[in-house]
Amino acid sequence: MAEFDLMVAPNGARRSPADHAGVPITAEHLAETAARCFAAGAQAIHLHVRDGEGRHSLDAGRYREAMAAVGEAAPDMAIQITTESAGIFGVGDQLACLEALRPAAASVSVREMARDWTLAARAYAICAEAGTEVQHILYGSECIAQLRQAYGRGDIPMQMRSAIFVLGQYAPPRLAEPGELRPLLDQTADLDLDWGLCAFGRQEHACLLAGLEAGGRLRIGFENNTQAADGSEYPDNAASVAGFVALARAAGHSPRVISVSGDRGAQS
Repeated sequence: MAEFDLMVAPNGARRSPADHAGVPITAEHLAETAARCFAAGAQAIHLHVRDGEGRHSLDAGRYREAMAAVGEAAPDMAIQITTESAGIFGVGDQLACLEALRPAAASVSVREMARDWTLAARAYAICAEAGTEVQHILYGSECIAQLRQAYGRGDIPMQMRSAIFVLGQYAPPRLAEPGELRPLLDQTADLDLDWGLCAFGRQEHACLLAGLEAGGRLRIGFENNTQAADGSEYPDNAASVAGFVALARAAGHSPRVISVSGDRGAQS
C-alpha cells in the first residue's frame, strides 16, 4: 500500500456558514474541524482566517489565535497559512502578513505576486530567511509561465519548488475534471516541482485520486467543494476526508501516518 499526503482546506476565503453550516470561520470551529479531519486521515490544514464580520482576513493576530487553537486541538497536524488576496489585499498586505508571522508553511499565488515583483521578491526573501515552505498556487499556463520567468530573474528562489495545481475554478464556476491534470504536469515537467492539486466541484475526489495515481500531494475540503459525486452534501469537512480516504484505500493507498513524536513538517 502506497502512502499519501492529504491536506484539508476547510473554509477558503469566500464560503460562509450561510452557504454550508460546516464551513468553519472561528478559531474554535477551525480547531474542532482540524481535530476531526486529522482523525479521519488528513495530516495538514490549509488555514484561512476571517474578520469580525466573517470576511477574509490576513490579520496576523487572528492567524496566531487560530494557529494556537488548531495546535492545541490537533498538535501533530501541520499548518499552512494562505496569503490569498481574494480581490481585497495587495502584495504589500501579503508581504506584511508573511513578515509578521514567518510561518512554517504558506501558500502564495504566483499571479497575485506578479502584480508587484519588487514587493513580491521581498516576500519570497523573507520566506527563505524564515524557512517558510512556500507552495506556489498555479491556476494554469499563465501562472506556470510567470513562475518560470520569476525563477529566471531570481525573484523566486530556485529552491522553492513546492506547487499546487488548481483544477476548475470558483468564479465563474467551472467544475474540475481529472483530465485537466496531465497538461499541467506536461507543462512543468522540466521544473522538477514537488506538486499537489486541489479541485473545484463534485468531481473533487476523482481528481484527487488521479493526482494520487500520478504521484502528487492532495488538498481536499470545503474551500473547493462541499458535494459528493452524486451531488449530495457532505455534512462537514471530516466526512469528505473520510470518504476520500475510503476511496483511496479501495485503490490500494493509505494516508501517511503521523508519529506521536511530533512530525509537524508542512504537507506541501
